[in-house]
Amino acid sequence: MSDFSKETDARINIDDLLRQAGWNPADKSQVITEVSAQMADGRRGRADYVLLDQRGRPLAVIEAKKRAIEPYVAKNQALPYARKLAAPFIFLSNGELIYFWDYQNDDARIVNSFFSRRDLERLLEMRSTRQPLATIEIPEYYTRQGEIRLVRPYQRETMQAIDHAVELGKRRFLLELPTGTGKTDLICLQLKRLIQSGYAEKILFLVDREQLAKQALEAIQDVLNQYGSYWLKPSVIRQEQQITVCLLQTMISRYPEFTSGYFDVVVADECHRSIYGIWQTALTHFDAFHIGLSATPAAYIERNTFDFYNCRNEQPDFTYSIQTAFEQKYLVPYRFATGITEIIAEGAEVDEVYYDPAAFERKWTNEASNRLMMQEFDRLAWENYQELAPGQKIGPGKSIVFALTKNHAARLTRYLNELHPECKGHYAEVITSDVANADDLIRQFKYEDYPQVAVSVDMLNTGFDCREVLHLVMCRTVRSPILYQQIRGRGTRTAPHIDKRKFVIYDFFGNHQYFNDSDTDIYADTGRGHVSTRSNQQQSRPRSELIELGLRDRWQQYVCQLCRSRYRRGAS
Repeated sequence: MSDFSKETDARINIDDLLRQAGWNPADKSQVITEVSAQMADGRRGRADYVLLDQRGRPLAVIEAKKRAIEPYVAKNQALPYARKLAAPFIFLSNGELIYFWDYQNDDARIVNSFFSRRDLERLLEMRSTRQPLATIEIPEYYTRQGEIRLVRPYQRETMQAIDHAVELGKRRFLLELPTGTGKTDLICLQLKRLIQSGYAEKILFLVDREQLAKQALEAIQDVLNQYGSYWLKPSVIRQEQQITVCLLQTMISRYPEFTSGYFDVVVADECHRSIYGIWQTALTHFDAFHIGLSATPAAYIERNTFDFYNCRNEQPDFTYSIQTAFEQKYLVPYRFATGITEIIAEGAEVDEVYYDPAAFERKWTNEASNRLMMQEFDRLAWENYQELAPGQKIGPGKSIVFALTKNHAARLTRYLNELHPECKGHYAEVITSDVANADDLIRQFKYEDYPQVAVSVDMLNTGFDCREVLHLVMCRTVRSPILYQQIRGRGTRTAPHIDKRKFVIYDFFGNHQYFNDSDTDIYADTGRGHVSTRSNQQQSRPRSELIELGLRDRWQQYVCQLCRSRYRRGAS
């Protein structure tokens, strides 16, 4: 393998990198080398490479350097060539590092690959028609799911904040808005404005769960129906659509199919989960505007997330707090059901956080307690559903039960169906990852009268949008603050068509007391809320450990840590 100690060696690698980006260095209609250019001072110089458009006009100059030279220092050498040849773009490379320079607008920045001819032609076309974002009107209304929705003031403020940051030259943005405040709709409206203004044509929408992908594609095809879109799945051939929805897990294996300039905007939903280790490559590969969306409060977001999005003082570019959303009535308030049996008290804190959910279920729940939970929930739900939403015609209204394990979910579902034999087994349904028709059941739960109750474990924690939910039932211990707030967020969406005024949380395991949460003092903090006799050091986990893990995940993490610890002791 060459060490690129000479410029000629570096050029061998540059030729390979050009081929990977779709260029043929041997085709003089695409790439010409050693192009003579006379400078303003009378001196003559040579551009190492010139990339041509389909009409034979210069698109970009490439300045090649040997590996020992940092390509960035060659800016002033390449700039006169580009100007003389009327090439709008410059690449600087030593065969390893590549810099892209749109020298009329930005400084040179490192990219993962050369851009294709189509990439450069698209950038040039957008640049020629670009308008200031502030001149693109923010609509008053938009249509979603067949209904006309008002653009809310905080959504308008978010778009204006992005506009301002773009005009200042910022290329990465982090937005924090709580679950239920319309982040996906908001970003679709902003993407439309970015397209209209000439800042974007190709868009990538990254998510990390299938349900989030479905939800994103549904919103895109609704709000942005004039632009082509598709879901890039592992078995799907890449399509040349304007908007690509993709799972992060898929893109991490498929990003080499794309040049760094292929997408103009990359949106990462729940972005705080996408910045770590190998996952980050699915983002950094693309030289694009990066927009990170998160419902997670800033206190839980890791420093490297803020670093990636170039946020100052570890603060998102725009924040809308859950407390403000409740105060302004953009989220529906909640209350906790009173007079219910607290199934466990002391047993909830086995090893504080780390325990085996299946073993915990066997030890602390039994048929009698499970039946009692479902009977009490069902009785109370039927008693108060019309008070919660006077427009709800069928009782008791949409409900989600969060179970401890999949077997636990199946048992709770059976007990609920036994309470309502008139529904012939369709009053409640298990919706977990191992159910073959889970997607169909989710659709039925959202859009049909039955099931009225969905019983799940972790599948409905995030990426699940059902505005009509009136009841949340916690039949499990939750000690992750992020998970607790995600579960609570399943009920906060507004539903004017049923006059939804409030929802109820049936907390059989005392989770809200653990977090000191109440309907008058909303929990949105960084740790556990109640007073404990444990040490402050154990109460306040360092930020690096405030990751989003359910109890099953925490148990698996704990076992892995023990295994690694034992391996290290054995190795020593």
